Amino acid sequence: MLDRPPKLVWGNQDHLWPMSPTALRASATPRLERLALSKRNFQTGRKICRPEFSYSCGRTSVIWEVSPLAMTTESTERVKVLALPKQAPPEYLGDRPENEFSCSIWTVADGAKRCPSRERSDYLARPKTPHRDYTGNKEVETLVPRSAQRGMATSRVEDLARPKSRPAGPFFDPGHPEQSIWKVNGKARSASATQRLLELSKPKGLADGWVNNREVMWPVSRSARRNQPTERLGQLSVPIIRATMDHVQFDPDAFLVKETAKKARCSQRTEELAQPLTR
Repeated sequence: MLDRPPKLVWGNQDHLWPMSPTALRASATPRLERLALSKRNFQTGRKICRPEFSYSCGRTSVIWEVSPLAMTTESTERVKVLALPKQAPPEYLGDRPENEFSCSIWTVADGAKRCPSRERSDYLARPKTPHRDYTGNKEVETLVPRSAQRGMATSRVEDLARPKSRPAGPFFDPGHPEQSIWKVNGKARSASATQRLLELSKPKGLADGWVNNREVMWPVSRSARRNQPTERLGQLSVPIIRATMDHVQFDPDAFLVKETAKKARCSQRTEELAQPLTR
């Protein structure tokens, strides 16, 4: 069973596990001493401890050193031509200032500015008028006039405002099964139906030629049960007797040769076909 490690304090140089005195006094092997050597620095001369930005691209520092002769030389005429920036074409128009976008795209002539407008132009310049039946948006809050606020309800309105009185309970008393739910007036119970109501109350009749569904099982008549079958029906009712599967798959008399076959003589053609091929 492993021992529980001691409590650690991060940030110090103490060991995770306590070192034994024998391990502290032990000497390293030649292999460990060789592996503990630092990596050799192969940079020599001026390249020792070069800064990291010397290898970067896109900065002011050069990737490699330029010789003094290259710094003092003059560029050729071709290099000067290639170093010139690209010129804009003659048809190029410079960008307009931002305040020009708020005015007209092209300049308007002074004569057009002083020209009076036509009657047709004034008619087309008028804003569109709303429809004659147009009504503005209704206010969300409806203002009740003071006359309506001081008005008194009539007796009819108060009568309609009273709640309907119902007996206690959400259901009606069903009473007797033959009794109607609603109370029927005595005159209605003693009234007789008219000829039209009697005609409408008749159930719908069946169509002419309608036949009821045939029963799934129908009884057999006595004459059919006392009838005797004919001789032909008796022959047809006899079941077919077939051989068993043992005799069908294995016939013991399959390899027996008949006596007539033993005494038979083959034909001339059979003898010719029975001769072996000479190769």
